[in-house]
Amino acid sequence: MFKIGDLEIKSNVVLAPMAGITSSAYRKFCASFGVGYVVTEMVSDMGLIYGNEETKSYVAFDKLDVPTAVQLFGNSAENLAKAASICEKMNSNIDFFDINMGCPVPKVTKTGAGSSLMNNPKLCGDIVRSIKEVTHKPVTVKIRLGSGTSKDQFVDVIKEVIKAGVDLIAIHPRSAKEMYAGQPHWDLIKDLKNSVNVPLIISGNIYTIEDAINAMKISGADGVMVARGAVGNPLLITNINNHFQGKETVSTDLNTQIKYCLELARLLIEEKGEHLAMRIYRGIATKFFDGFPKSKQLKCRLSTELNNYSDLVRIIEEYKKEIAI
Repeated sequence: MFKIGDLEIKSNVVLAPMAGITSSAYRKFCASFGVGYVVTEMVSDMGLIYGNEETKSYVAFDKLDVPTAVQLFGNSAENLAKAASICEKMNSNIDFFDINMGCPVPKVTKTGAGSSLMNNPKLCGDIVRSIKEVTHKPVTVKIRLGSGTSKDQFVDVIKEVIKAGVDLIAIHPRSAKEMYAGQPHWDLIKDLKNSVNVPLIISGNIYTIEDAINAMKISGADGVMVARGAVGNPLLITNINNHFQGKETVSTDLNTQIKYCLELARLLIEEKGEHLAMRIYRGIATKFFDGFPKSKQLKCRLSTELNNYSDLVRIIEEYKKEIAI
């Protein structure tokens, strides 16, 4: 498919980092559906430098069958390089580092991190360069069109990170101010791959196979990054991958969705313990039942009543009886 440094990526579909979602359990779950690589939740450089236990927990994970990147965020080339060094000492299972240069959330951008970095293309290049000086692992970046309302900063940022030796670029074609609203500006990244000599990944509103085809056709990208579209719908990953490999797409049904829902729940409990896992799962379990008949009450119960795995099983079983499956 394509390579990140010496890493062979065997799928055109990769998993986006999502705060509160892409924990170790979720990444392990998605790996079985055919993603080319996975990325951790955002990890604070200063949290690692100061030894914050919660921050360090994001870097603790086992080896998967697909490469795993640690996504770092910060506003200093020196500190991000220090953080990368700390990560390498903590976990030998890290395959590469991804630098967040696109997060639009104010609590991140107000510190000069995330998409705010795009105000200074040279700094973006310096960050990549500094991290590559302290590690032999590949370094990638995730960017937007620009910070604030700007939609053209990505051109200069791409030039700088390529000069610095970046190994892959992922781009979300919205400005930071647009957050996740409206349609991505596909027109602004038309044929972008022609000016990028490293693998290019496109993200933004990838909810269907057609979305993926469109994004890759317009940009010429090597792959697509799925995020919210695959939460509760893991076969989206499989089917996009199958399409680009000339294979048949596969369909799902309620029993299959229940199986997936319970499988991810067990993985999350294994990672975080039952109480915390089920509190987190209140915001995830509902996604497995989008589009099914009479699921409104089921979703309401899942989002408010989950305290343990038995609750999850009981609520789903009662729903099945209600619709007489």
